[in-house]
Amino acid sequence: MRWLSSVICAVALLACAPAAFADDDALRGSLPVGPAMFPRWSGFYFGGDVGVGTASGDFSNTTANPIAYVLRETALENDISPSSWPVLGGGNNSRAMFGGFVGYNMQWQDLILSLEGNYRQASFSVNAANTPISRVTPPDGGGNTYLVNLSGAGSVNDLNYGTLRARVGWIVGNFLPYGFIGLAAGVGNTSVSTTVSGIQYAAGSNSTCTVALPCVPFSFTASSGRTSQVMVGFSVGGGLEVALTRNIFVRGEYEFVQFAPVSGIVLDINSAHFGGGYKF
Repeated sequence: MRWLSSVICAVALLACAPAAFADDDALRGSLPVGPAMFPRWSGFYFGGDVGVGTASGDFSNTTANPIAYVLRETALENDISPSSWPVLGGGNNSRAMFGGFVGYNMQWQDLILSLEGNYRQASFSVNAANTPISRVTPPDGGGNTYLVNLSGAGSVNDLNYGTLRARVGWIVGNFLPYGFIGLAAGVGNTSVSTTVSGIQYAAGSNSTCTVALPCVPFSFTASSGRTSQVMVGFSVGGGLEVALTRNIFVRGEYEFVQFAPVSGIVLDINSAHFGGGYKF
């Protein structure tokens, strides 16, 4: 009977074993893995910032059209083309800036897509470098030579601008690094003026004035520009936001803005900003 008791115990152990392993597996797999949790950045937000920026302007092509206009239908312009001589150069202006922003974040776990509007108050004033030119030209088609003097002035004043941009960011803990690209629009006062003066020498005069071969002096002035000139362009850059609380954050960013040429003026702005905001 002892062997029968041993068999019964063995069978009982085998019957209990699967249940024991099953319970062990159930215990180890009883806690399901939930979705990853990220700080909430979604929703509307607004804020303000301060910064410093540098506006740079290229005026080298601004005098071409005014000079070509005042010298239109002349042998001097047709044969020599003083309008192609660059009189003005570049200029820049650095200023403190302040402004505000408002936007909306859309969040997919750790990915953020945003649409944001910004306004920058800086009142940039950029003045062109003036390099007067004085040249004696070779003979034109009629054999006349010219002493030509060119000078000019160019400026952009009281420039402020705003941007509408799309952002993409990636959540890293309480940090949100982001990049952006968008449209920019600015308003400023533009002014370009130029003076063309000189002497026309008759053919065969060897650049001297005589009674038989008189000299003909000339002087022309032209200008262009507009008050409250609208400029359009693009904005690109990047930054970092840090969530201090559930609703309050701070940010720092770099921005580059370039505007399409206006009256030949090519203008761009490099700036850095620091600010804070509130998200709902």
